[in-house]
Amino acid sequence: MKKHFLFWALLLSVCTGFAQVWKSDPAHSKLSFSTVHMGISDVSGRFNKFEATINAAKKDFSDASVELKVDVNSINTDVEQRDNHLKSADFFDVAQFPDMSFKSNGITRIEGNKYRLTGDLTLHGVTKPVSMVMEYRGTVQNPQSKKDIAGFQVTGTIRRSDFGIGSKFPAAMLSDEVQIRADGEFSQP
Repeated sequence: MKKHFLFWALLLSVCTGFAQVWKSDPAHSKLSFSTVHMGISDVSGRFNKFEATINAAKKDFSDASVELKVDVNSINTDVEQRDNHLKSADFFDVAQFPDMSFKSNGITRIEGNKYRLTGDLTLHGVTKPVSMVMEYRGTVQNPQSKKDIAGFQVTGTIRRSDFGIGSKFPAAMLSDEVQIRADGEFSQP
């Protein structure tokens, strides 16, 4: 009897240390970007189809690992002609590179609920390390589903030249730096 109790106590302590999986809620998540056109105006857009997963064992998400997969063909700048040009070989070349992905490999607390999230971004057939700021915005219970929902915002900057995107267009026409912003709600399946 004592052996069974010890076995179950050990199993329970091991299981509580396992990471929990959190998946993005498409209706309450957004992945957007912004560049500067001709040095005078911001042009923004978003990707309408993506899936993100966070694994974390700690309630403050200080041990989180993040994975993201994006359907690049879902790009939307609210201008169909521009969207079609961005999908072409001049930019994303979605016929050859339909997906973009990110996989984190580290997280470090900056302060409070802000973290430095590092990982590998694969875009346009190129994989490069990137660093973003991830803010954990808290966890609440959804009154309808009774499930916990965690909120996050991720911001950062990448260079399109690092990924060979839009190489025909100089920075004076279209900024090399691209601002990234992701806002999302995550719940456990």
